[in-house]
Amino acid sequence: MRKEVVQTDQTGSKPGLGKRVVVAMSGGVDSSVAAALLVHQGYDVIGMMMRLWSEPGNESTNRCCTPEAMAMARRISAELGIPFYAVDAQEVFHREVVDFFQDGYAKGVTPNPCLACNRWVRWDFLLQHALAFDADFMATGHYARLNQGNNGQVQILKAVDEKKDQSYVLHVLGQEQLAHALFPLGKYTKNEVRQLARELGLPVADREESQDLCFLGEEDYRSFLIRNVPLVLDSGPILLPSGENVGTHQGLAFYTIGQRKGLGIQSSVPMYVLKKDLTRNALIVGPQEELGSSELIARKVNWVAGEAPHSPLRCQVKIRYKAVEVPAMVYPEDGIACVVFDDPVRDITPGQAAVFYEGEVCLGGGIILADSSNH
Repeated sequence: MRKEVVQTDQTGSKPGLGKRVVVAMSGGVDSSVAAALLVHQGYDVIGMMMRLWSEPGNESTNRCCTPEAMAMARRISAELGIPFYAVDAQEVFHREVVDFFQDGYAKGVTPNPCLACNRWVRWDFLLQHALAFDADFMATGHYARLNQGNNGQVQILKAVDEKKDQSYVLHVLGQEQLAHALFPLGKYTKNEVRQLARELGLPVADREESQDLCFLGEEDYRSFLIRNVPLVLDSGPILLPSGENVGTHQGLAFYTIGQRKGLGIQSSVPMYVLKKDLTRNALIVGPQEELGSSELIARKVNWVAGEAPHSPLRCQVKIRYKAVEVPAMVYPEDGIACVVFDDPVRDITPGQAAVFYEGEVCLGGGIILADSSNH
């Protein structure tokens, strides 16, 4: 075992002594290593795993809480010598995540259910369960770091491993949640976490990661929507910005901003999805040079510090989880923010989040509006 796993500060003391922490378990390598690190740091650790909603008949496909994953989380907890509890979160998960997912597509946007899950399920519902166990903290396997700012506020920092950094999905948190948050993996790379699992003898070191939405498993989201939101099948016109009709779409939910393939239209130049016009149930397409935009409006903006900046802010903006940050000016208003980019940005997708950064500090973010002219 690496020395720093056990000895975590210069005095050799264990910082967790006398502190209780609930670890959100999943049966995967990240949460398992997070729990192990906290045990070795002297915390009084409790493992807790949520039973999430699965579509009736497809219960075994939910990647976050399959019987195998639940059994592994129990096994890891037993090996670490910590208590383990399973919490029924099916109702709140369906209400806050699945309904959010379905409603977003029904309205023609592309929602990110991980944002809703982190805000309302993991860092509200589960956090309340942790506090009911008299826990001082709740920890997850997210790749992010925390820092105490000069004003005493807790800041969210990017993870050391930028390829795994998950600060984007944590921008929804505020000071109340962060006062109880621990992210033990933020200073490690994914490869180091897997190596730690091997050194600690955890049987999850080589377990594969899921890149799918947990309640869909490997199923295509379109099939789920067809069964559960039939109105997404409403076809409509494919229009050029000029209004010319060039084809018929099969339902706005099945297309994404910037999409080129699968449009089913004939054109002498490549055509891309520029916009979804909900009023006309129309898909607007055009050539690549019309794809970019220099601004967006974000609503439901959360500022990690607890309040919006008092003046326009120069920062970096990420418009989706895997996007590259780009420079912009952010003009905060009441609950919204106008973002003006230095250069036009492609693939701005309504329903996704625009997240603001100042160096390695995640400042907050909001949901991109479908129509920046009507906010």
